[in-house]
Amino acid sequence: MPCPFCNPAPEDIVAANDLCYARYDIHPVSPGHLLVIPFRHVESYFDMTDEERTALARLIDDCKALTDRDRHPDGYNIGVNVGGEAAGGQNVMHVHIHFIPRYRGGDAGEHGGGVRGGVFPCEPE
Repeated sequence: MPCPFCNPAPEDIVAANDLCYARYDIHPVSPGHLLVIPFRHVESYFDMTDEERTALARLIDDCKALTDRDRHPDGYNIGVNVGGEAAGGQNVMHVHIHFIPRYRGGDAGEHGGGVRGGVFPCEPE
């Protein structure tokens, strides 16, 4: 089965730089949930080059500016799963960083929004 993150359709790309791109998650945790993905197929965050890590960090900043402008969230979760579903929770074996806007009173549930809280999933974009 081909990798769903390799060769993205241009219309799916929300933001990009030379080494990575951002797209909306098809199973979002909250409205505006983005995935930040290197163009190069690499399985683990720990296998990326320093240049790819830097490009991902810069694109996360671009995603924040875009999301702040369009959605005005109250906070964010940024995280990466490493390793298969049973251990690390990584469902697609192409590294991707979850950029999740959080909204007070909307998606955070009774324990707050943090990486362990929230109501999952919301409706796709």
